[in-house]
Amino acid sequence: MMDRSCPGRVEPILEMLDGKWMLLLLFELFNGARRFGELRRKLQPISPKTLTDRLRLLEEKGLVTRTIYPGVPLHVEYELTESGQGLQPIFEAMWAWTQQFGAGLEKTAGGNKQEAEEESAM
Repeated sequence: MMDRSCPGRVEPILEMLDGKWMLLLLFELFNGARRFGELRRKLQPISPKTLTDRLRLLEEKGLVTRTIYPGVPLHVEYELTESGQGLQPIFEAMWAWTQQFGAGLEKTAGGNKQEAEEESAM
């Protein structure tokens, strides 16, 4: 049985992960250090401002480190901290759950798959 205080304790991480682009950004960083430009290309059409904001939040929360390498042009890399890497099993568990039980979660243009099927049956 889960501890009754669980929802309140996990709420801060859920709120952070709920932000647009956050899950995809973390997924990219699970594969190792990435430069800003790499992340921007992988996460098209994310804006530079949004990417900067998300990276700063992750850095502020201790999930990402930012390393600046001097030179021209300036080279900045982002990498997950040990704490950030600790989120990977959660992503793996969500993926496993989706593979086993998530078929009904897929969305169609008019809502979820089941609603679309019910509408077409009418």
